[in-house]
Amino acid sequence: MNKYLKYSLVLIVISSIGFAVYFFAIKSGNHSENSHQTEVYTCSMHPEIIRDKPGNCPICGMTLVKKITESQAEEDNSIDNLLKPTDNFIVGNYQTITAEDTTLISEINLPGIVAYDPNSSVNIAARISGRIEKMYVNYKYQKVAKGQKLFDLYSPELLTEQQNFIYLVSNDFDNASIIKASKQKLLLYGMTKNQINSLSSSRKVNPQISVYSPAFGIIDGTEKMDNRTNSSMQSASNNTEILNIKEGNYIKKGEVVFKLVNTDKVWGIFNVSQGYNSLIKTNQSIKIATELDKNEFMDAQINFIETQFNPADKSNRIRVYLNNNKLKLPIGLRLQGTVKTNSIQGVWLQKQALVSIGNKKIVFIKRSNGFKATAIKTGIEIADFIQIISGISIEDTLAKNAQYLIDSESFIKTE
Repeated sequence: MNKYLKYSLVLIVISSIGFAVYFFAIKSGNHSENSHQTEVYTCSMHPEIIRDKPGNCPICGMTLVKKITESQAEEDNSIDNLLKPTDNFIVGNYQTITAEDTTLISEINLPGIVAYDPNSSVNIAARISGRIEKMYVNYKYQKVAKGQKLFDLYSPELLTEQQNFIYLVSNDFDNASIIKASKQKLLLYGMTKNQINSLSSSRKVNPQISVYSPAFGIIDGTEKMDNRTNSSMQSASNNTEILNIKEGNYIKKGEVVFKLVNTDKVWGIFNVSQGYNSLIKTNQSIKIATELDKNEFMDAQINFIETQFNPADKSNRIRVYLNNNKLKLPIGLRLQGTVKTNSIQGVWLQKQALVSIGNKKIVFIKRSNGFKATAIKTGIEIADFIQIISGISIEDTLAKNAQYLIDSESFIKTE
């Protein structure tokens, strides 16, 4: 009995050792096979092609790429890499730059144009209702001299007043006060003193009265002056526009027939882009050059800053009053104004280091293995620099050319 028990125990021990050796051999083989499998190569277009050494794909000819090893897979599957966004981080090595906390002094260039000064214009209005019999001016922007005849007017009402005046002069000569009142009425109706004296001596009514220009100027039709100034940049080329008033037209008492604009006093109107408004002040010096001679400058002062903002080009306008009696600048002439700004303290960054993506401006901040897109808030621009309000500091290292990184990634999203 003891003999059989002894043989049984020996058999169990030998079997256990055999099974242990067998499982160890299988595990070693699997580990060797897995290690060997990590060194295989495949085609990125045809994953069914697997080789144990580098080469070319037999189907498409592309170079075989090494499959990811087990250790690499464990590294790539780390939580940091799995959670890293693909649209706001760029891996690469690019030139860098930093913002600077400094003071800048620069000049602002303002495009402008010569426009009429409406304050020096003269309205020629009808003092009495009637019909225009003859016109002596026919076009807008036609020059007229002081005392030049503009048009002849027939007015039944004026004809009646002339007859009343002749009656008083002929039959009630001693009533000086009544005659004086009648003469004053004729003056208010638009007759000149010479015309009244001629009427008194000839005792013959004139059915027509001639209207003369009270000043030197340029005919500007019957447009409203505020529309005139708003369209001054386009009107300079339309120098042969026909007047709205023609012979045979009836005009009412008080109606403006012509506007005379004077070119001895003009405005220089300049556009100020958004962001530079705070740098422009009234009575600030401005140097002006014309497109006729860009090397010759005029020294002037900013006289008025318009508060109305133009949403089309995001700018507002400033006015410079120019004495054009000697300058003889034509209306519509393009100007270039230069305003020297005061020193501005702030954090400044080169403009090429940021890029605008719609309603945001972004920069790329340097990280350990790449660049992260970050939105910033900017202020004014001076030369090649832009003011940084918030988003980065002078300690941050940024990509020098943000547009290059945008092009390389097609799209970028910030947090």
